[in-house]
Amino acid sequence: MPTLANSLSETINEKINKIKKSEIRAFSHKISQIPGVIKLTVGEPDLNTPEHIKRAAIDDIARDDSHYAPEAGKKEYLSAVSTYLKNSLKVSYDPEGEICATVGVSAALNVTFMSILNPGDKIIIPTPVWGVYFGIVKMAGGIPIEVDTSEDNFILTAAHLKKVMQNEGKGAKAIVLTDPSNPTGRVYSKQQLEELATVICDYNLFAISDEIYAELIYGDKKHYSLAQIIPERTIILSGLSKCFAMTGWRIGYIAAPREIMKTIIKVNSFMITSVTDNVQIAAAEGLQHGEADYEEARAIYESRLHIVQAGLEKNGFKMATPEGAFYVFARIPEKFGDDDVAFAEDLAHKAKVGVVPGSYFGAGGQGFVRLSYASSEENLNLAIERITNYVKDSLNN
Repeated sequence: MPTLANSLSETINEKINKIKKSEIRAFSHKISQIPGVIKLTVGEPDLNTPEHIKRAAIDDIARDDSHYAPEAGKKEYLSAVSTYLKNSLKVSYDPEGEICATVGVSAALNVTFMSILNPGDKIIIPTPVWGVYFGIVKMAGGIPIEVDTSEDNFILTAAHLKKVMQNEGKGAKAIVLTDPSNPTGRVYSKQQLEELATVICDYNLFAISDEIYAELIYGDKKHYSLAQIIPERTIILSGLSKCFAMTGWRIGYIAAPREIMKTIIKVNSFMITSVTDNVQIAAAEGLQHGEADYEEARAIYESRLHIVQAGLEKNGFKMATPEGAFYVFARIPEKFGDDDVAFAEDLAHKAKVGVVPGSYFGAGGQGFVRLSYASSEENLNLAIERITNYVKDSLNN
């Protein structure tokens, strides 16, 4: 096995070396070594990609669709995204010049941040949030400004954003909003978005709206988007990973005004050349004919949410009511203190249930844990039983 020359070891990109790896994935891998552990750590649907979507990809391969796709994406996929956004949000994006196919939302975030951030630019990130945001912003040369939303039930209020913009966020370039939220499952109302939009305009910000969980909202809640209010400032990021159980297909999209999309498409083409042909065709099939698929998935996840929420609350965990996505962000019972990392490690070893420490999601997450209920009811019921026994045993010691 080759060893890097000593003279080169000092020349590796210092900025990248200083960025921490994903703590969520690292923790999940670490506890995977525990025999019999039930992992509720990674946001990975246990459902399978619908058959008609798989068939579309297979048929496309059989047609020898195996050449470079256009830089922005195949017309079939871009048109499907445009129609889907028009039907779901009543917003209009031209498939020729205002939409770009990406390798999942992770790549969409990279592309977007690289397109709008200059070195040293600040970007507002309400927390707790998916921790990968921080690293991606830093790789693009930006400075993430964490805004703790825990005092407002994990919703960023307009008043809080205004206060941040007058202080540590002064001069910021953009704000990222994840709606529904990972890890809290919280969903913004139309009024809350309208109030935020006023502040976003007042401070001349880009609004980056990560809507990957938009199809997974429960009860009477409805998904709204900043693109419906301030389309001239909003960059929508989304994809099919969660609602169609297509995490491994790596397919997403960006929708934005034509002027910024020119830069986005340029960056995307430098990074990946183009997205895989048959994956785009499969995704187009999902967007065009898959409403029943995500409605079925939504019903399944909502049923699982009730199992997990009721089981945790019975054991003294507290949470702001999750309304979307497939996560519960729960406050550890008071007896266990605030060390969420120690709690999660102990729970994994003693109860064989894997959850993610809340502090991995930024400011406001300490003392919490995130559980993904994108797992079978059998696993979830067993996990709750094990957590119940763990809490009971702790109280008796």
